[in-house]
Parts: sequence; C-alpha cells; structure tokens
Amino acid sequence: MAIPKNISKEDIFKAIQYIDENGVPNQNKSKKYELVDESGKTYPVKYVIAVANHLVNYVDISTEEFHAEEAKKFLEKLDFIVETKQEKFKLTISANEVTSTDDRFTMDNLALGDHYKPLDVYFINASGAKVRRKYNKGERRNSNQTLPRLAFQVFEQQIAALPMEEKEQFPICQYTPNTEIIRGIFPSIEEFKRFRNSIEYLVYRNDDGQQFVIYSWNIFSTILFVQECLKRFGNEGDQFVLIYREKDKKEETVQTENKNVDIERLQETSGYRNPYSHYLIESKNIILHGAPGTGKTHLAKEIAADIISDGYFDDFSLLSDEQKRQIEFVQFHPNYDYSDFVEGLRPRINDDGSVGFELKDGIFKRFIARAKKNFEDSQKTQEQREKEATVESMMFDYFSNIELGVDGLETARGTKFYITEIDDKHIHISIPENKISNKLRLSISELKAMLDFKQTFTQVKDVTNFFGKLNPTQHFSYLLAIYKDIKLNKKPITNPKAKPDKLKPYIFIIDEINRGEISKIFGELFYSIDPGYRGRTGEVSTQYANMHDNPEERFYIPENVYLIGTMNDIDRSVDSFDFAMRRRFRFIEIKADDRLEMLDELGEVKEEAIRRMTALNNEISNVEELNQHYHIGASYFLKLKYLTFNQLWTDYLEPLL
Repeated sequence: MAIPKNISKEDIFKAIQYIDENGVPNQNKSKKYELVDESGKTYPVKYVIAVANHLVNYVDISTEEFHAEEAKKFLEKLDFIVETKQEKFKLTISANEVTSTDDRFTMDNLALGDHYKPLDVYFINASGAKVRRKYNKGERRNSNQTLPRLAFQVFEQQIAALPMEEKEQFPICQYTPNTEIIRGIFPSIEEFKRFRNSIEYLVYRNDDGQQFVIYSWNIFSTILFVQECLKRFGNEGDQFVLIYREKDKKEETVQTENKNVDIERLQETSGYRNPYSHYLIESKNIILHGAPGTGKTHLAKEIAADIISDGYFDDFSLLSDEQKRQIEFVQFHPNYDYSDFVEGLRPRINDDGSVGFELKDGIFKRFIARAKKNFEDSQKTQEQREKEATVESMMFDYFSNIELGVDGLETARGTKFYITEIDDKHIHISIPENKISNKLRLSISELKAMLDFKQTFTQVKDVTNFFGKLNPTQHFSYLLAIYKDIKLNKKPITNPKAKPDKLKPYIFIIDEINRGEISKIFGELFYSIDPGYRGRTGEVSTQYANMHDNPEERFYIPENVYLIGTMNDIDRSVDSFDFAMRRRFRFIEIKADDRLEMLDELGEVKEEAIRRMTALNNEISNVEELNQHYHIGASYFLKLKYLTFNQLWTDYLEPLL
C-alpha cells in the first residue's frame, strides 16, 4: 500500500508533536533517513508518516506498508528537510561486559556483525592512555581483523607464554547462546585447518617469527576472544573500543573478502580511514607521484570519498549524488588551456543563425563557485538564511507564473520587453523596439540583492546608487521593471525555515597534472591556489574580468577547497613541471607495495592466482623449482600490479609452503 494521499503538511506537524510526547519505539528508529525540524531535532521518516496516517485515518501505527525512499520523497514534496543518516556506533569491551551505543547490538547474535563495517579501534588502559595498532608495512587500517590484532599486540607476551593446551582451548567466538564456542589459538594455518577447515582465519606474527592463527570472520566474531584476553591478562579498568557503522547496501552486495589474505593498511589517527587524507587536510594541496600502475588515480578518489564522507567510507561509488558534487575530476593533456580550466570565449549560435562568442566559466571556476557558495552560506546567520530563502521563494513563484517570450513588461520610459530565458546566472530579455541592441542579459544576483534590501526602489537612480555606480547603465531600467513587477504580484509567503548550511570540503582532482602546460592552464591562479592565500587574501582579477557582469568582481579559492594532483615519475614532462607549482603542493611518493590493498578489489583475479599457486605448491617442494615455474600463477599477479617475483614470493608464495 502506498502512502495515503490525504496526509497533509499540517498532519506531519501533528505527528511530530505526537512523537515529541510519546517517543519512538526502538524498532522504529531511523536506519537511513531522518526528518530535520527547524531546531535541528531529527525524526525517523517512516515512523513520522505512520503516526500521521494513524492520526488522520485512525489505523494502527505501522511502517510496513511503504519504503523509506517513498517516505523521504513524500516529505520532501511537502517541503520538509530530510537528511541521509550516517551514524557511527561505539562498542566498548571490558572484562565484565560488552556495551554498544547501537540499541540493536546483542551478544546473543554476533552474526549481526556481517552488516557492519569497522571505522576505528583502540585500547584504553586503566590510567586512561590510548594504545592503537602498530601497523606493519602494507597493512590496511580497520578491517574486521583489526580488533583481535590489537588484542594480540597488547597481550602478545602473555599469549605467547600460554601452554599449547590452553591456547587450543582459548575461547574465540560464540555466535548465539545455543551454538558451540569456537576455540583455539594455533601456531600455523595448517594446524588451524586441522580443527576448522575454513578460510575464515587471522594470522598474527610477532617479532620473533611466531604465528598465532585464530578464527575471524565478521566485525563481532572476535569480541569473545578480546574479552577473554582482558579477563586473563588485563587490569581493572582496561577496555577495548570499536567504532563502527552500518554497511551501505552496495557494500552488502560486494563479495566477502578473502580473510586469509593478511593485508591491512596504515592510517594516521586523524578520524579518516585513509592515511593520505590527513596529509591533504593538513597541506590543502598534494601531488601523488610514482611509477605507472601504482594506483595513484584510484587512491585520489579514495581520499576524496574518505574526506567527503567524514571517514564513513572510502569507496567513491558509495557517495550520494549530492556528495559527488563536492568532487570534480579532470585530466590534463598538452592541448588543455586556461579557457578549459578557468574561463574563456566559446562560440554560440545566435537566434538569427549567425555565430557569436560568449564568456563561459571553465570546469575549475564552476567547481569553485559551488564551494564558495557553501563556504559563504555556512557563515550566515539564521536571519540571513531565512531572508534569502524568502527572496528565492518569491522569485521562483514569479518566474514560474510568467510565459517566456509572451508576457511583456515595460520600463519607466515605456520601453516594452520580454523575458525569453532564465539560467543560473542571468535573465535573458528581448527588446523589439531597440533596433541596435535588441537582446540583453540581466544579472540574477543583482535582482536578488535588490529584493533582499529593505529599501524600496522607485527609480533608476535608486538602483544606480545602490550598486555604487556614478552613472546609470541600460540594464538597470530593465532590472527595476522586473523588481517592481515581482513586488506588485507578490503572493503571501509563509516565512520559510532555512536549514543551517554545514561547511563542507570540496576536492578537485587533477589527473596527469604534469602533462598540461601549467602556466598556460592556471595563469594568475598560481597565487590563489597557494595554501597560504586561500580566501579573500588571495583574490585576483581573471583575464576576462572586463567581460564579467561586475568587472570589479575578483576570484578567490575558499578555505574548504582541496587539490589532489597525480603524476607519473617516468614521464619526461616531469622535468618541465613549473617550479611555482612545485612549491605550492606537497609531493607524496606512491610505491607499488603501498597500494597492495587494491588487490582486494580484484577478487576474482586474486582468487584465481591463489588457486593456481596453491595447485602449483602441491606439486613443487622447493624454492628453486617453484622459481622456474612461477609464471603459471605470476601472470595473474602481474595484473594486480605485482612488479617483481621477490615481492610475489614474500607476500603470497612463501606462506603457502
């Protein structure tokens, strides 16, 4: 059954009042979308509509009849603000109890861990000091195995000192109270498989070369092991903390990663998943450089997704359409220039069929405009936001009710004109009586400024003075006529509740940055992109400033913009890379073994390679013979960016023997 059509906006307000008085049952709490009221308080969208349906149609409160997406769209049509929920949960493990801020968590069903993804793990000792995982080279941060690895790290000596019998009986996991306890800390994969023939295991190696192998599957599967470590070896007050979130639907459908591949990744404790995210936030501009095939472009997108989602995930495909607008991607090449990047003249076909030219913003300038709007909006007061929302609502209502090219307007002097087109920046008008210049573009931003101002404009002189001009220009008379018509036909508008804008990061990725002629592409923007000159202190006049609606307007890059460049070291164009650009970017070398986690994204190829190598291992018993035949499986690993046999041997073949 669809959402009943007889539910009105007023009914939703009554439902919110009902929820304020009675609360939300645990089973109805929001999992994905939340309605946000003017005070910032949130409500689960499905439950809001279920309550409204109960109040209007006298039915039981039920959320089973419609989907969250339907509820979201329904509420947005009624002009309510709906946000996508990205909640992080905190799970605390002590010797005596396990608690989580997620009400759905229970030790009686650890299989729920399949639906969650780890974000951070740390140990707090009795004195309050935090201990984090000491990552080995190539380790990936915050996999399902990070929690037990940290427990091994903290209690490594005590675990190593246990007799073999105790190790084999060490509790690891019990999914439900009715299932058997999975036990055992084993010295090798072979020993583990004698007890449990599965790929669901973790391998931990200490500095002495000892191996500890235990069962490990989902994010919760080793909670019992960690708690047992605290009981046996910890002090009173010691705790492990796991920060996690619910998986996105796309993540749920991804094939489960192969748990016997011991690859994790280093990350600084900056709140982000990716270690390089910290460098970008700190430096504003970075360039990832290295040999071809080391995953620099892929890494750039990971960093962007990590920062845009506030450490929630680093998979670019999981970003919403709105979040993707905070990222832009471009690839430089020898023919790329200033007009592509910043602004330039572009041909256009006029109404009479002739060819003319108009000034168009390039990809970087359009991107900066989005970032600048967010930056400036985030600094506004609630009063300013509501005032602007009222003006925009007034303009939308006016332009929605005029017929373009048909409804005529007149200036104070009686000149008739027609609005023919409206875009993001301009109102296009035609003036049939003007034989010399019968077309004109008016600035929407100027019209907004006039409507936003408390003073009433009655003559062109008022407009001229308002914009600080010495002499009136032709377009002011047409702006004034539209302004007066909007005021005359203004309908009563309820004061809209404008939602506060959060300051968001915007990330611009330039692939192959060294392949373009930098000075030709950036021009005067060399100055603005300097991290020390972000904001209005770095304002510059662009090359086509005299053609802008406001020639005095200056360009700057706001504080919330970050730049990532990628470049191949072997490209000859590196030598000619502009020195002025070099000192404005932080250069980070990316080596092949820094990007091993990309293997996880090539699951089918990886599994085939491991299958080949395992089969080969059954027939070959020594390194020399294996070295002669390694190409059977190595051909698959070369697809995974393995560049040398030594690396292939160390990472995969040796553990198989």
